[in-house]
Amino acid sequence: MSATTRDNTSLRRERLLGDRPGAFAIARYVRVTAQKSRRVADLIRGSRVEDALTMLKFQPQAVAENFYKLVDSAAANAETTEGLDRSTLVITTVLVDEGPTMKRWRPRAKGAANRILKRTSHLTVVVEPATDEKKGGN
Repeated sequence: MSATTRDNTSLRRERLLGDRPGAFAIARYVRVTAQKSRRVADLIRGSRVEDALTMLKFQPQAVAENFYKLVDSAAANAETTEGLDRSTLVITTVLVDEGPTMKRWRPRAKGAANRILKRTSHLTVVVEPATDEKKGGN
């Protein structure tokens, strides 16, 4: 399936890419806070796919593994569905949205209880082929 023969596009693709060539990947309900995820997202935004994968492999944050899989998946989607070359892909958009919060209770002394919030986040990565103004990476 190429970009010229696309008959039905999803609303999500329209919102993220429009008519431009490229692909995206989404990870939902990731058990890490959006604030912690945004620190890693800022590192890879605007960089080439191969550079981002190298950076993510050596990041100490736990969410870096999720982003590694997500960037790899978005690049594979671009290769498979759009026929794009992986070496030319650039990460144009990285979105980190808050997901639902699970509320848990921890018993405390004298019959009291403290609330524990287990936050989740939704991660989205969009890759597009590099153009002249997008080249340069970091």
